[in-house]
Amino acid sequence: QVQLVESGGGSVQPGGSLRLSCKASGRTSKLYLRGWFRQTPGKGREGVAAIRYGSGATEYADSVKGRFTVSHDIPEDTSFLQMNNLKPDDTGVYYCAASTGGPWDQERIYFYWGQGTQVTVSP
Repeated sequence: QVQLVESGGGSVQPGGSLRLSCKASGRTSKLYLRGWFRQTPGKGREGVAAIRYGSGATEYADSVKGRFTVSHDIPEDTSFLQMNNLKPDDTGVYYCAASTGGPWDQERIYFYWGQGTQVTVSP
């Protein structure tokens, strides 16, 4: 079994930064694609960023390009989402997810999900 445990959410003012972590445990050896999604009030879950850590390739939603950075520490099997210049529209519950591969922004391809962590951006 695989577990994903997230941490790092919180409340910040616009322009602030947060760093989310997602620690994986269990049989994760083939789960090369690690994604980050967020769920905002009134919207479904949307893909924010992802990393294919075998190649180091990264993907970002247009709304976060230039502000968010996704990375993965292979020995620790932990993914990170560095979020800078946060905006009120970034408010939501952020989830990490793991898959063997596929279109990074499609929920259906992810096998495992974290519990979610709240990010609130407000003055």
